[in-house]
Amino acid sequence: MVPLINAYTYNVLTDLVQGEFMQLGSKETENERFAHYFTKTYRKTASLIANSLKAVAVLSGADDQMAELSFQYGRNLGLAFQFVDDLLDFVSSSEAMGKPAAADLKLGLATAPVLFACEKFPELNPMILRRFREPGDVERAYELVHQSQGLEQTRFLARKHCIEALRLASQISESPYQKGLIVVGDFVLNRMK
Repeated sequence: MVPLINAYTYNVLTDLVQGEFMQLGSKETENERFAHYFTKTYRKTASLIANSLKAVAVLSGADDQMAELSFQYGRNLGLAFQFVDDLLDFVSSSEAMGKPAAADLKLGLATAPVLFACEKFPELNPMILRRFREPGDVERAYELVHQSQGLEQTRFLARKHCIEALRLASQISESPYQKGLIVVGDFVLNRMK
């Protein structure tokens, strides 16, 4: 059992390191950017949750089907968590978040709201490529995200993954644990920080 758990730990650490390296780069085209962003988001956030839940399932003696269900629940919950985090960077106060608004932009990161905003405002593309380094880039990108449907599209994406996680949780026999998985899904979707 220990080698199997070590394999999950290895997967999580490998994904996390690869996600950090991916965050350092950006892609040229919008399609490449979205694919890059989704992969990075999985590796930096969802992999930890997905592999942790799968490891718990395996340790508890669950069969392969339940272990995979646990993994997929965690994957979807982790993606939803990160999409909400990206959304909060644009809509929550610095006091509520514990970090300044537009922190990701200031770090040069194009998250889901920015990538969606590119559809309406292509002027964001060169800003993304230069990682919002020119004076006024952060402020202008922040403004354009609020003028686009980027926030709504990110909220929809978070909701979609949360609904999938809840659908997976509903496949588990009714119990306090199953109800806990459902409550966690609601918490992720409705959190304010």
